[in-house]
Amino acid sequence: MRHLLIRFHLSLTRERDERGDVPGWVMITVMTAGLVVAITAVAAPQLQSMLASALDSVK
Repeated sequence: MRHLLIRFHLSLTRERDERGDVPGWVMITVMTAGLVVAITAVAAPQLQSMLASALDSVK
């Protein structure tokens, strides 16, 4: 994880050409999607119970 953070920091601070860093942004997007899926998988039951409770209190 530390290696990824160092690479991310270096990619933000180094000189870039006009093309940008498309592979880096693709990696960030894929990693973010993976985190969302992982967190949703872990927290889904609690989120469903919270939503059901909120909807029941509105009725």
